[in-house]
Amino acid sequence: MSSDHKKIVRIASTTSIQNSGLMDVLIPAYEKRSHYDVLLKLSAVGTGKAIRLAKKGQADLIFVHDPFREEKFVSTGYGVNRRTVMYNEFLIAGPENDPANVNQSSIATEAFEAIAESAAPFVSRGDDSGTNFRELDLWEDIGINPRAKGWYFETGAGMGQTLLAADNKKAYTLVDSGTFIYYQKKISLVELFRNDSTLKNYYSIIAVNPANYPDVNYREAMDFIAFVTSPEGQEVIAGHSRQGVALFYTNTR
Repeated sequence: MSSDHKKIVRIASTTSIQNSGLMDVLIPAYEKRSHYDVLLKLSAVGTGKAIRLAKKGQADLIFVHDPFREEKFVSTGYGVNRRTVMYNEFLIAGPENDPANVNQSSIATEAFEAIAESAAPFVSRGDDSGTNFRELDLWEDIGINPRAKGWYFETGAGMGQTLLAADNKKAYTLVDSGTFIYYQKKISLVELFRNDSTLKNYYSIIAVNPANYPDVNYREAMDFIAFVTSPEGQEVIAGHSRQGVALFYTNTR
């Protein structure tokens, strides 16, 4: 069947899923064995905007990484059948000379305090994404409003663009490990801090509630969710790597 006659299933996702290259392998794998004649249409816009699109009925499912907002999205009736799919980690990347000595930190908040005390440049997504919210939570934990500081810059863009902007400024940034590994050969920034339990980064997939949005393609959305959480889909995710390093770890529940 030609693409003109296929039913379009709209996925609203965080940009890190796209910037890491995962959807470039996951979508073709699904379409190869789909039970439906569908064409998956991806809008990689960040968690906040993905949720807003879904609330307007402009998406059939969301694939995001902000547990608090995901739970609220379901509890208020906008979404159903939330499934945790995978995880990776957030890490702090920065210039190799590490002017703030971030690599000497023992916990994430200590690393952020070191950046603030040194007034070293920091580039934020500033886009209402799951990454942006996690970053702002860390600043709040140490009692700092970075937006009032001259060393703090916001791109209002996705993770890939923000990482490139930070590289251009030789600045620090918070980035998910999948995107960082995917872009590592394109940038001079290095990994300076990770392995804090507070930096675990879980991704979930949620169908938009057909009871509230009768025009959504619910059955087709659920078929994609079933694939992503199946052994076959999980194998695709687990096998997505760069330089021999997995970009995501499977975690269905």
